Parts: sequence; structure tokens; C-alpha cells
Amino acid sequence: MHWATAPLRAMAGMVVYFVLLGFPLLVALGRRGEGFRLTPEVIGIFMAVSGVAAIVMVVAGVWGWLSLRFRIDGDDLVVERGVLRRNVRRIPLSRVQAIDVVRPLITRMLALAEVRVELAGDAHSEIALSYLGRQSAQQLRAELLAHAAGLPGHTPEAPERPFWRVSFGMLFGSLVLKLPVLGTILLFLSSLLFLLVYAEGAMLAVAVPALLGLLRGVVAPLVMYAGYSVATSPDGVRLRYGLLETRMQTLPPGRVQAVRIVEPAIWRGLGWARLDVTVAGYAGDRQALSSVLLPAAPRQVCMMLVAQVFPGAHVDAVALHPASAKGLTLDRADGAGTDETVFVSRHGWLCRNTDVIAHARAQSVRLTVNPLQRFLRLGTVHVDAPPGVVRVAAADRELGEARAILESTAHRAQAARARGGDKARWAR
Repeated sequence: MHWATAPLRAMAGMVVYFVLLGFPLLVALGRRGEGFRLTPEVIGIFMAVSGVAAIVMVVAGVWGWLSLRFRIDGDDLVVERGVLRRNVRRIPLSRVQAIDVVRPLITRMLALAEVRVELAGDAHSEIALSYLGRQSAQQLRAELLAHAAGLPGHTPEAPERPFWRVSFGMLFGSLVLKLPVLGTILLFLSSLLFLLVYAEGAMLAVAVPALLGLLRGVVAPLVMYAGYSVATSPDGVRLRYGLLETRMQTLPPGRVQAVRIVEPAIWRGLGWARLDVTVAGYAGDRQALSSVLLPAAPRQVCMMLVAQVFPGAHVDAVALHPASAKGLTLDRADGAGTDETVFVSRHGWLCRNTDVIAHARAQSVRLTVNPLQRFLRLGTVHVDAPPGVVRVAAADRELGEARAILESTAHRAQAARARGGDKARWAR
């Protein structure tokens, strides 16, 4: 790793020390009765303890810097950890699901970057290489993508074609123009007005949670997805976004498992939509942070991007057959349909969701019947992708129809995989 990794880790450790131990220690030493005094004795003790903590953090930073090494051996990424006890991990690059180059604010000031390699697996499958020089991180990303595609590592980075850039106005409008957000804004303004007019302090119990909800639902996504742009290239879909922490994410071809087209009630009048995706390899918090393929765009643009990640898919051309009128699900099932490329289902009352999965990406197909459906002689067909935000299902179908959907979908999935062959080395 870059030599600056050691002092960065030491600085981060000192910040944790000061917040958890240093500041409380200073307050405890300086407390005299009901007052607070910083005498030379108090400062001396605090500096001595902080000096010992600084030495420990510097040693830990250098140790952590020395303990991580990596190399590319053939088509494998080899990562070695440890100094006294060596742990070697060999990862076939054909398993790479995504490669992210992440640059937190402080590392941007030092021209550093972190390379995250997402693999098919659980929450512990990620490989984080932090930190590298910015140029080195870009070169490593290009080399890893080349090996994952089955090309020589010295292959130049593939050119890209800009696809769409989300303007600040559309991003802000998409975050505000949602019924829950508008309701929260109205609640906050009403409670604030009541507080100012009647001087009723109890209204803070309403205003403060509403404000925190707005910060989480509007301000945080605005900072996260600022400057969001999508580009296409032979090595996959490239995403760039972030205000304080910038991220460049690359999804190689065939790594997107399922797509959801989200259209809240107000957005539908404006012709807007959002694209959520399931990518094998992202898990836990990383899955929530990396599940958005396009935060807001005209619906037609979203459909064009779906056709990019699922070649040959024409979602709007797929005829959706309505669910049974006997269905009593809370999340209304509108319909489901299929063609030779994708399986599509649509559901939702106020917020309409259209779930899409390519037959070649289906992991399994199953039929479930809950007690109420058993009484009504209905069933739900699930087309399973790896765990993620998108779950494709045709709910509330007549049992005969459900069995027919199950068999035909399994047959189409088998045929699609046979036609597609092994996508691990997609460039071959």
C-alpha cells in the first residue's frame, strides 16, 4: 500500500482515542468541585497519556501497512495479510462482480484512493485495498477488469461512452417529491410554527425527529449521489457519484442479476423513475449503499439502461397478465409476463415497482402457497436471484397457471444459460 496509509490509520486511531478516552479523561482530571480547571498538572498527565496512545497508534498504523500485500498471479488476485502470521487468500478474478474506486474526503486531499473488489459470496467476501495512489488505483482497476474479462493485464482501459448525468435539480426534486417526504416537511413546518406561536417546548419532540428524518431521507442521499453519472463501455457499466466521498463503480457485463424500476405516485406524473439493482457480492450495508443503478431519470432513459444491462430486453413490450381477482395481498400484484429474454412482474399501490430478471440470471424457480392462498387455490411463483433488494415474483396466480409459469420459466432459464455459455470470461 501507499506509505501514507500508516499515518492515516494512526490519525484515525487518535481521533477514536480522543473521543472515547482522551476527552473524558481530560474532563475527569480537570473537574474540581463544581468547576473545571486546566492546571499544568492536569495538562501534563493528559499529554503523557496521549503520548503513549500516539506511540501505540503509530505502531499499529505501521504494522497494518506492513501486514497487507497483494499481487496478480495469472488470472488470480493474491492477497497476503499479517506480519508474524501470514494469511494468503487467492481469488479467481472470474468471480469479480464489481470493482469500486472509493475516495473519502481526506484521501482526496492526499491524492489517494481505495480499491474495493466485490466477489460473489457473503458480507465477508469483499477485498479492500487501502490506500493506493490515485493513478495506481486507476491502473489496478483497469488491470483487474482486463483479467476478469479474460484479456492480458496490460490491455489498455476500454473507452467509455457517456450515457446519462443526473442534474442537481432532478436529484433534489426526486428526493423531495415523495409522499412520505412531503408529509414529513409539512409535519416539521407545522410543529415549528406551533412552537414559535405558542412557545410550547413540547413540540420539539415532534420537530426534532422530523428534522432528523429529512436529513436522512433528503440531505444524506443528496450528498451521496451528487454528480451522479452513468457511462457504458466494453468492460461494463461505469458509475461515478459522491460529493464528500467520491466513488467510481464498475459493473462488468452480466454481473447485474435483477433490476427494479421504481415509480412513486408523484414521479409518474412527471415521467420519472429510479433503477434499483441486485448485484451478487454486495451484502449487508454495502448492498444498501450500492443497490441504486440510477437514482432519478426520465422513464425512457431507465428503460434504455435496462436494455444495456440485459441485452435484448424490451420491458415495455412484454405483455403482463393480471393476477387473480381473488388475491388479497397488501402489495397489490398488477401482473406478470415473460418473453425469450426476461421475466417481468409489476406490483404496488402508490409506488409502482416493476421487477425484471433475465432468464440467464435466474438461480432457481419455485412455487409457494401460504394458508390463505391455499384456501383460495392461489399460488406465487418466485424467480430467484442472489439476495438483494430486487425479488421477482408473480403473486396470486391460479394454481394451474402458476404451475405452467413455473415449468415454462425453468425451461426458458435453462435454454438461456445454454445459449449464453460461460460468462466468467466475457471478452472471450
